[in-house]
Amino acid sequence: MRLKPLTFLLSLLSALALVLSAFTALAAKAPEHPAQELLSQGAAALAQGNTQLALEKFNEVLKLDPELPEGYINRGIARMKLEQYVEAVEDFDQAVKLDPQAAEAFYNRALAYSRSGLYDKAAADYTQALKFAPKDWQIFYNRGNAYLDQGKSDLALKDYDQALKINPQAPEVYHNRGLAYLDLKKPVPALADFDKVLELNPNFARANFSKAKALEQLGRKEEAAAAYRRFLQTGDPAADADLLQQALERLKTLEGK
Repeated sequence: MRLKPLTFLLSLLSALALVLSAFTALAAKAPEHPAQELLSQGAAALAQGNTQLALEKFNEVLKLDPELPEGYINRGIARMKLEQYVEAVEDFDQAVKLDPQAAEAFYNRALAYSRSGLYDKAAADYTQALKFAPKDWQIFYNRGNAYLDQGKSDLALKDYDQALKINPQAPEVYHNRGLAYLDLKKPVPALADFDKVLELNPNFARANFSKAKALEQLGRKEEAAAAYRRFLQTGDPAADADLLQQALERLKTLEGK
C-alpha cells in the first residue's frame, strides 16, 4: 500500500500565510479604497478562523470592485476552507483572467484541484505558479505531492530535492520525499529522510509510522516493531485513525500475535 503524502492541511496553512502576509501592511495603514478595508477585514477573519465572516467580507469586496484579482483569490481560499472546491476553482479562474501572472491564483487553484483529486491539473497549475515565483519552496513541495499522488515518484523526488535546496529545514518535505523513496523501493534513503524528520521535529508522529515501513522493507523487524509502538503512543487518534489501525495490525504480525 502506498502511503499518502501530508499535503492539503499544510498547503492550506501556507496558502493562508501568503494571504495574511500580503495584507499585513495593508491593514497597518489607512485604506485607499473601501474594498481594501474590506479585504483586510476578511483576511483578519480568516486568521481568526471565522471563515463565514471572511466569505461575507470578500463578497462585499467584489461587489465594490469586481475587477480585483485579490478579492477572488481570497474568496477562493475561504471557499476551500468550507470545502466548496468547485466554487473555489471558479474564483481562481476569474483571478487568472484578471491577472495572468498571479502566482497566488495558480497556486491556490492547484490546491483546490488536489483536494478534488485532480492531481494532473494541480501539477500543471503549480508549474504555472513557478514561472512567477521560481524560488518558492512550497510550490515545489506541493507539485511534488501532486506527482506523488499520481504515482509519479521519480518526478516527485526532483521537486522535493528542489524544495530542500531552498529550505533545508522543512520536515514535511523530508517526510514526503521518504514516501517517494519507499514507492521506488529505496528504503535506505527513505529511512535517512524519516530520521531527519524526527531530528527536526521529534513530535512529527507520522514519521514513526513511515520509518517502520522503511525498516520493514529492510527486513529489520524488531526495529520496525519499535517504530510502530512509538507511533501508537504518539499518533493523533482523530487525524491518524487509519494509520493507527494499520500500525496495530502490523505490530501484531511482526510480534507473531
